[in-house]
This record gives sequence, structure tokens and C-alpha cells, in this order.
Amino acid sequence: MKNYSYIGISLVILVFGIIFIPRIIDRINDDEVVSSDRLNQQREKKAKDPGEALSYIEINGKKKKAPEFEFINQEGDTVSNEDYKGKVYLVEFFFTTCPTICPIMNKNLVEIQNEFEDTDNFGIASFTIDPAHDTPEVLADYAESYGIDHPNWNLMTGDRAKIYELANKGFGLYAGEDAQAAGGFAHQGMFALVDKEGYIRSRKDQFGNPMIYYRGSVERNKSVARGEEEPQIELLIEDIKKIL
Repeated sequence: MKNYSYIGISLVILVFGIIFIPRIIDRINDDEVVSSDRLNQQREKKAKDPGEALSYIEINGKKKKAPEFEFINQEGDTVSNEDYKGKVYLVEFFFTTCPTICPIMNKNLVEIQNEFEDTDNFGIASFTIDPAHDTPEVLADYAESYGIDHPNWNLMTGDRAKIYELANKGFGLYAGEDAQAAGGFAHQGMFALVDKEGYIRSRKDQFGNPMIYYRGSVERNKSVARGEEEPQIELLIEDIKKIL
């Protein structure tokens, strides 16, 4: 009886080989198995990749929201954080006579503007740290010279103390007068990314921690040597698209 059982099992294996092995070979030759497996691996990697979802910035366990503000824009209109509700927007602090990083920052922002020129729920909030000089008229001329034309890009001026409080305490982006700095003011060349609910968001760094802000003071496509600050504008555009 045992011999008959072995013979039966052998026949089953033989039939399986005759019917299915040629089909498997054909699928491998056609790259179907390899492609399918590759796709499955990519999906699995994507699902496990912690960098896919943007992080919230948390302080004492609470998600950090963008602070409230109300200033005058380049058109002379009053603009507040309420005008950005339901929009994904970027925040920067700059001044029009800045001879160093501001031109790079705003050139980068114009390129981002152009990426989202037809996106109604995208915006940019630019706050001058030299409000004594940067009146609405000056800001309007500056906007024209840079090609700033997105309807949701406001260049804002107002009370100096409130702007500095917004920068230093509200967003945690340093801004201040500095006689030793070029142009008389010092500030960080970073952009904050705010989601539709008003929360500050960012992708994670290589160690799994939130980057918090995006480097805006390096040209979008600049080639850099090892150890130099790398551009992050492409990353920022990707992340804007994620939360839009």
C-alpha cells in the first residue's frame, strides 16, 4: 500500500509540473512575476516609510498652530490669519532692502508660486521685519519687481513689535535689528509650512525627527559641495502637494 501511495504522490507532482511550470516560466519571461513582486515591495515600503506622512510640530504634547496675526498688505488691505483658513500656506520673514538671503528666498517663493498658480487653496504670507521702510507702496513695488502675482500671496507690514513677536515667539523664527548684519537686520532664511487647519507641518529628517522648517535661502537647483547646505525647495513643493 505504501508503494501505491508513493506512486500516487509522484503522479500528482508530475501532472503539476507538466501543467504549471511552463506557465510560470512564461510569466517570468514576460516579467509579470518580477513586476508584480516589485510593485508589492514598493507598496510595502511606502506603507512602512515614516517620511511619507508629514509631522506635526508638538510642544509639551500639543500640536503647534500658527499664531494669529493681522497686518496691512501691499494693496493696503487688512489681512489676518482668518484669510488663510482652509489654505495650505508658507510663512517667511524678510525685508525689501535685504542684500543677502531675501532675494534668494523670494526667487524660490516665486518658483513655488508658479507651481501652484491655479491653486486657490494655496497661499504665502510674507512679513517685513523693517516696517518703518517697507510701507504698502514699497511692498507693492517689490512684488511687481519679483513677479509676485498670486492672489493669496500677501506681503505684510505693520507694528514693529507685533511683527517681531510673531516671528520670535509665534513661529520661533528669529528676526531682529543687528547693526553688524548686512542691511541692518538679521533673520533666518527659513519657511514655515502651515496646513489647512492652521497647524505647522514638516517632513522628518534622516533620524525620524521633524525638520520643523524648510531652508529657503539656498537656490532651488543649486549644486552644492559636501558639507554645504542643500536646497530644500523641491522637498517643500512635494510636501505642499501632500497636504493639499
